[in-house]
Amino acid sequence: MDEYPPIADHGLVGDLQTAALVAADGTVDWWCTPRFDSPSMFASLLDSDRGGHCRLAADVSDVDGATVRQLYLTDTAVLVTRFMAPGGVGEVVDFMEPDPSTVPSPRHRLIRVARVVRGSLPFELLCRPRFDYGRASHTLRHLDDGSMVFQGPGTDLRLQATAPVTLHPDGQDVSARFTLNAGELAAVVLTSTSTSGDGDGDAGRHGHRGGPPPTVESIVKAFDTCRAFWLDWLRASRYRGRWHEMVTRSAITLKLLTYAPTGAPIAAATMGLPEQIGGERNWDYRYTWIRDASLSVHALTALGFTREANAFRGWLRGRLDAGVTVSGEPLQIMYRVDGEPHLTEEVLDHLEGYRRSAPVRAGNAAADQIQLDIYGETAYALAETKDIGAVRGWNAFAGVTDWLTEHWDRPDEGIWETRGGRQNFTYSRLMTWVAFDRAITLATTHSRPGDLTRWRGARDRVFQQILDRGWSDKRHAFVQHYDTDVLDASLLLMPRVGFLAPDDPDWLSTLDAMDDELVSDSLVYRYDPDASPDGLRGSEGTFNLCTFLYVQALARAGRLDAARYAFDKMLTYANHVGLFAEEIGPSGEQLGNFPQAFTHLALIDAAIALDEELDRAEQLVGDRQPA
Repeated sequence: MDEYPPIADHGLVGDLQTAALVAADGTVDWWCTPRFDSPSMFASLLDSDRGGHCRLAADVSDVDGATVRQLYLTDTAVLVTRFMAPGGVGEVVDFMEPDPSTVPSPRHRLIRVARVVRGSLPFELLCRPRFDYGRASHTLRHLDDGSMVFQGPGTDLRLQATAPVTLHPDGQDVSARFTLNAGELAAVVLTSTSTSGDGDGDAGRHGHRGGPPPTVESIVKAFDTCRAFWLDWLRASRYRGRWHEMVTRSAITLKLLTYAPTGAPIAAATMGLPEQIGGERNWDYRYTWIRDASLSVHALTALGFTREANAFRGWLRGRLDAGVTVSGEPLQIMYRVDGEPHLTEEVLDHLEGYRRSAPVRAGNAAADQIQLDIYGETAYALAETKDIGAVRGWNAFAGVTDWLTEHWDRPDEGIWETRGGRQNFTYSRLMTWVAFDRAITLATTHSRPGDLTRWRGARDRVFQQILDRGWSDKRHAFVQHYDTDVLDASLLLMPRVGFLAPDDPDWLSTLDAMDDELVSDSLVYRYDPDASPDGLRGSEGTFNLCTFLYVQALARAGRLDAARYAFDKMLTYANHVGLFAEEIGPSGEQLGNFPQAFTHLALIDAAIALDEELDRAEQLVGDRQPA
């Protein structure tokens, strides 16, 4: 394998509790199990030597004219890496069987199927797991049925294969070489199993945890089950717009990044991937952000995936009811997928980082930051349903709203989790206005008890403060915080949440200012860190979320030509299978953790908004035509 493939040179497979990245050369270089936020088993994406990986590929590296292509089977999370050479055409099919159960499973299977459809090709397998982010040693046992078991701390990985694959132990690793002819296939199955706290005793130490040896028939059945799951799931989608393929891929990606037992979506599948090569902006995104997840409710509901939206609302109400945080606030900005609030950050200094971009951080110290916008996003998510009158948890929500009336007027770290000191961020104030506005609407619409006089007073004070202090006469725009003239792309949400109309003159002036300062060839920066220091060294690329928010704002403002151009331009930066990371770098490369849920939910919202406005414009043209 290349030492470090491009960040976005991957497809994602998963079973709704964990997920793996498969590079375009057939290498699994990222897999944490049994949960998204568990320590890694394969992490060569962060250290090509110490991280561990599993490569299964046709051996065509030295063959002239050989090419490799990776794609998803349409409307599924089944990933195909195809190898085409003069001597034959073969492929590796990767998938995990989705488990939508609400019960966490200690066992997870990554199935890799090698097959040849034309001619003959040699294949090679090298499996070299490295447990606990590469910190822990393991033992290797060769079982009587020909399978291998890597035994690490708290986790076993069983490697099984069908003929003609013969597994060969090589110290701590396992390898194999085999040849397939047209019509032949061979399966390699990696089964991870927790060996502590799951009630199975010592069975895994005797080789029983991985199940019986795989057969061609059982693998074909598993493949059919996986493919049918995704096709059936997508039947709920109501999207009939112009960008079906990209919207569908984004919806599948959001589903893959959601932990089924609790309904909590994570921000991204990875940790430590840099926002600047060689820089320090490297964070762990395998957790559930209140902000990201709440905004995903709108996208999921608009597409018709109400079950997923409601599952997250249930998780969110659980956080309101529990009220347990490390910050002492009623809510904190992020949690583990099971709702655990402690996300202790540590530096894994034994890992060199992606392309030597250190430090590599596991956990996230930003969990104890004060970010007041999360109360608005919580109310926004709870308001995105017709069933709010029937749900439990109103008293907890009303109590938080009461608390906010006394605590909204404070500086905080803001939406971007800056580490340069607290400010009076305009976006934070905007979302506290949303919190009061939606609480009032919910209470009046569903006849819920609440101190409406107090809430209305707070809402109106926030509104006036934003107008008085969040607006810059010098810039003719709303600005990042009260003590600066710097712009901030988070304010692109202003019209969407109803603070002002999308064609309000003050908003159009703000949009024009953003065009001048934050937009580069239709791509949008979050803010200018040189003008507004954020406590971190280095720079970053344009922010994909903000680009899609920009598309929405343009569309709703009636600037349809600019909106469609920006959207179509942005789609060209997707990777080869339609996935996005967090940012786009100066050379067009994708940067940051991958794939990024925030980006994909914003893509969905932008597509829906643009479809609606284009349809409206076309209808107006049609209405003006003579009969």
